[in-house]
Amino acid sequence: MMHLSKRLAAELFGTFWLVLGGCGSAVLAASFGNHGLGIGFAGVALAFGLTVLTMAFAIGHISGCHLNPAVSIGLVVAGRFPARDLIPYIAVQVIGATLGAFTLYLIALGNPDFDLATNSFGTNGYGERSPGQYSLIAAFLCEAVMTGFFLFVILGATDPRAPAGFAPIAIGLCLTLIHLISIPVTNTSVNPARSTGPALVSGVEALSQLWLFWVAPIAGAIVASLVYPAVACRRQAS
Repeated sequence: MMHLSKRLAAELFGTFWLVLGGCGSAVLAASFGNHGLGIGFAGVALAFGLTVLTMAFAIGHISGCHLNPAVSIGLVVAGRFPARDLIPYIAVQVIGATLGAFTLYLIALGNPDFDLATNSFGTNGYGERSPGQYSLIAAFLCEAVMTGFFLFVILGATDPRAPAGFAPIAIGLCLTLIHLISIPVTNTSVNPARSTGPALVSGVEALSQLWLFWVAPIAGAIVASLVYPAVACRRQAS
């Protein structure tokens, strides 16, 4: 196993890329003035999937490419990751996400029309801060279920019995699908670090709802980490 410092550095760079690429597509490219050149929800969904897919190939062999506190917690519960490394992983994931969000903010400032006060900056929310005005309960359920299925796919794709070499593709496409479903509900988190970085840059309104995007993804991940082994475990022949 790689030294912890190298794994933490990989997680920091990976989570930085996740926020810069995923949220960057939402802030910079989802719409482009009135010229109809924006990439839209589908483009943002694909961008998030591509950030995970590319980093899974780049750093999966170094750190496991968690990039997500909920994933790290779920892997601990599933017995796939040592609990002693959990807090350092979560810390660098949040730091990487925050650095990615701040870098995105500096880039966005290059547009004279950019105004953080009127731009959601890729943050997550419910109620008035939901793209589709979805309620707190709907947002919580969506985030928990989507994160649960995300972790279920991660556990299955990285199972030693799964076809070798395809895990990054399956995981990246799963995240794309999750965004296609849930962007209208919460702007899609399924990742507490991804929510924290943009919220810290955006300000008080985003921070006031941040709790949901920690609690719901972690709850969903824990449930999935308990369900997958029960489904996938081979029964001993009698």
